[in-house]
Parts: sequence; C-alpha cells; structure tokens
Amino acid sequence: MKAIILGAGKGTRLQSEKFNLPKVLHKANGKPLLQYVLNSLSFIPEENICLVVGYKKEMVKEEIQGNYMYANQDEQLGTGHAVMMAEPYFTDYNGPVLVSYGDMPLFKKETYQTLIERHLETGSKCTVLTAIDENPPAYGRIIRDINGEMVGIVETKDCTPEQLEIKELNVGVYVFDSQTLFQNLSSLKNENAQNEYYLTDIPKILLEKGEKISTHSIYNTEEIYGVNTIEDLIFCEKVLKARE
Repeated sequence: MKAIILGAGKGTRLQSEKFNLPKVLHKANGKPLLQYVLNSLSFIPEENICLVVGYKKEMVKEEIQGNYMYANQDEQLGTGHAVMMAEPYFTDYNGPVLVSYGDMPLFKKETYQTLIERHLETGSKCTVLTAIDENPPAYGRIIRDINGEMVGIVETKDCTPEQLEIKELNVGVYVFDSQTLFQNLSSLKNENAQNEYYLTDIPKILLEKGEKISTHSIYNTEEIYGVNTIEDLIFCEKVLKARE
C-alpha cells in the first residue's frame, strides 16, 4: 500500500505570507495540519508515502521528520497536476495508492483503513470516499443511477437545482489502482476557469471507459472539512481539541 498526500499549496486565504508558512504547516491545537494527516496514515510505512510539496517546500521537509518520498510541484496547476509530479516514484508499482490532502487534518485512521479495505474487497480500479451530509458544504455531488451505481460527479458550480439537493458528496479522497491512475492522468484537460488539471475528473474518465469504480460512504461527520481560511483553521482546532 502506498499513498500520495497533496501539500504544495500556498494558502493565500490563511495569510501564509504574513506568517511565512506553507499552508500545510499552519498549526491547529499545537501541531501542523500535515502532521495530523501523517499520524492518521501511520499504518502505511513512511517510505511508501509521497508528499507533494511546492510553496516553501524546504520548510515542510525540515518540519516533517521521517523517511518520506518528496515530489515537487513548483507550479500549482491543480490536483491532477500535483499527482502527476509523483509519477516517477510509481512507475514500477502495481498496487493500490491512496490520494489525500495535507490540509484535511480531521480524517481518522479508521476512515482511511476502511476505504482501503473496501477498495481491495471489490477489486475496483478506483474507490471514492463519499460523505452523506444533511447540510452539505460546497462539494461535488455523487450522481447515481436507478440501481444505485455511481455514474458521475458534478461540481457544485455545475449542479442543477435538483442535483444540489443530493446529500452525497465527493470529498476528494480516493484509492486507485496505481497503474490505472497514472495511465489516465494524461487524459486530463485544463479547459476550465482556473486552467487547472483536476483529479476529480479521473473517476469520470474511468466510468466512461467502463472501469469498475466503488464508493465508501461516511455519515454526518466533521472529518470532511479542510482548511482554506482562518475560520476553517479555528473550526478544525475546535474539533481536534474535543477529541483529546
């Protein structure tokens, strides 16, 4: 089992320049955001975890002690592009790879482990972590057919009013068959407002190709919230303190 953690962002809305910190090193309840993610993934050997770094990457390497792989994303061109930067470490690897985020400190170890177990049990090319939330944040919606099979992901800004009523969300965490993931990254297009390559497009591409995709759902949980703003940081700190 291997993992890729995306952590190259600057964190402009966190005033990172003012604090002279990359996004993933902002602290919540005394620890860097990235450290919480690594702690939850401690069941994966450090040498099997690739950290994608960019803004102030040397600070990340200095702060985060351990035998991790590092990939550089010097231009932040989206989550799909970030995963592309890790590809050299995976050319000879045929197993499952988890993709998660260094600014999402609330996911528990059990959530990651159950997602991976689901992936291995189903023999899927991709397993999508979804969340059922009665008051959904602005995350993409999971679209299912009449048989309950996932047939697509629609980003919030592209949702119809009916789709916005869907309570099942794509939280951006996946387990992929490694070779399938990297073979399909070249199919990503950046024809969007941000001119970025989105990892969320990979499940759509695999569905169109008829590949087997499964999901694992979590319910009404604060785990799905990441840190983009000072308010988010305060929220995550509150949750982490309550867990002590």
